[in-house]
Amino acid sequence: MRHLIELLDGAVQQAYTDAGLDYRPRYTPVMRALSQQQSATIGELAELAGITQPAATQTVALMKKEGLLLVASGEDGRQRVVRLSPQGQALLPHLQACWKATKRAADSLDAELEFPLSECLAQAIAVLEQRSFGDRIRAANKKVRP
Repeated sequence: MRHLIELLDGAVQQAYTDAGLDYRPRYTPVMRALSQQQSATIGELAELAGITQPAATQTVALMKKEGLLLVASGEDGRQRVVRLSPQGQALLPHLQACWKATKRAADSLDAELEFPLSECLAQAIAVLEQRSFGDRIRAANKKVRP
């Protein structure tokens, strides 16, 4: 699994570099969410992006540090509201072009596989959301250990 992720993420990172972009693939879920919605709280971003709240918090902090996001306190002061900075907005059209190319590449990979990777991953995610891999490991340990 790690090797597959390295092959895919490494190629995507290289595509950004080849396009002259200083950008990390891990930012994409947040950028995509904010390209659809002008602003969002960290919790909303996590939900929209399909990532955990700690991952959203860490990613937003990195993106803010790189000048891609602006973060302000919400109305009640407890929530932070995130939106694209002018730099992030300017980067968006370039990213969208890269995302289109990546989608085409993923489609070509799916076409060459006996079982499309995108469908397999979607099914695996759905099944793991019903019963986590951790639960499965614990159940397997009960059967293996004396």
